[in-house]
Amino acid sequence: MFQATKTKSNTHSAFRLAELIYHATVRQLRKDHGNAMVGLLMNMMQTVVFVMAFFVMFSVLGLRGAAIRGDFLLYIMSGIFLFMTHTKALSAVVGSEGPSSQMMKHAPMNTIIAISAAALGSLYIQVLSMLVVLGVYHLAITPIYIDQPAGAAGMVLLSWFSGVSIGMIFLSIKPWFPGFVTVTSNVYSRANMIASGKMFVANQMPGYILAFFAWNPLFHTIDQARGFIFINYNPHFSNIWYPFWLSVGMLFIGLLGENYTRKNASLSWQAKR
Repeated sequence: MFQATKTKSNTHSAFRLAELIYHATVRQLRKDHGNAMVGLLMNMMQTVVFVMAFFVMFSVLGLRGAAIRGDFLLYIMSGIFLFMTHTKALSAVVGSEGPSSQMMKHAPMNTIIAISAAALGSLYIQVLSMLVVLGVYHLAITPIYIDQPAGAAGMVLLSWFSGVSIGMIFLSIKPWFPGFVTVTSNVYSRANMIASGKMFVANQMPGYILAFFAWNPLFHTIDQARGFIFINYNPHFSNIWYPFWLSVGMLFIGLLGENYTRKNASLSWQAKR
C-alpha cells in the first residue's frame, strides 16, 4: 500500500531501459519459434532460395554480363541481403505490439520498448543469417573478398535503419487504418523486388530508367554497398546521405505519429487487428 520512492539517476534509467529492450528482444525472437535455431535456419533457407532463384533467372535470361565484374554470386547476395534486411525490419516494426496490446498492461512495458525489440530482433536474425551464409560460401565453395568490409556493413545497417523508419510511418497510422496499412506495406515490400534495383547496376542504367529508382533509399544503399564490396565498381548515381537523412526525417515523423496515436489509444483497436 505504502511504498518508498527512490530517486533514479539517468544512468540507472538507461541501463534499466536497455535491460527491458534486451528481454523484449529475446521474447520477440522466440515468439514465432520456441527454438531459436529453427527460426535462424528458416531465415537462412529463405535467403538461400532467393539467391538461387535470382542466380537461375540471371543465367536463363543471359543477364550475367550486366553484373559487376567479380564474384557473380556475391553480386546477387549483396542485393538479396540488403533487400531482406530492409523488408524484414519494416515488417517487424509494423507488426510490433501497439498501445492496446495486452503486454502494455505491464508497468515497465511501453511501445518504444516493443518497437525497439522488434527492430533489433530483425537485425539480429538477418545479420546472423548473412554471416552464416557467407561463411559457408567462403569455406565450402570459393573464398570471397570484400574490398571495404566496414563500409559494406554500414550499408547493411543503413538498409535496416531505413526499413525501421518507413515501418514507423506505417505503424503510426496502423491503428487508424489497419486494412490500408496492411495492403500498402505489402505492396511496398513486393514492389521493392524490382524498385530496390538489386538486379541492376546503377552505372549501367539509362537516365530515364534511373529516375524510376532514385527515390528509393534501398536502391542507394544496395548500389553503395556494391561499391564497398567490389574493388572495380565506383557508384556515380547513388549516395549515402540521401537514404540517411530521408530515414532520419521519416523516423521523427513516425515517432511523432506514434506518440499521438498512443495518447489516443482505444482498447477496441486490438479487436480490429
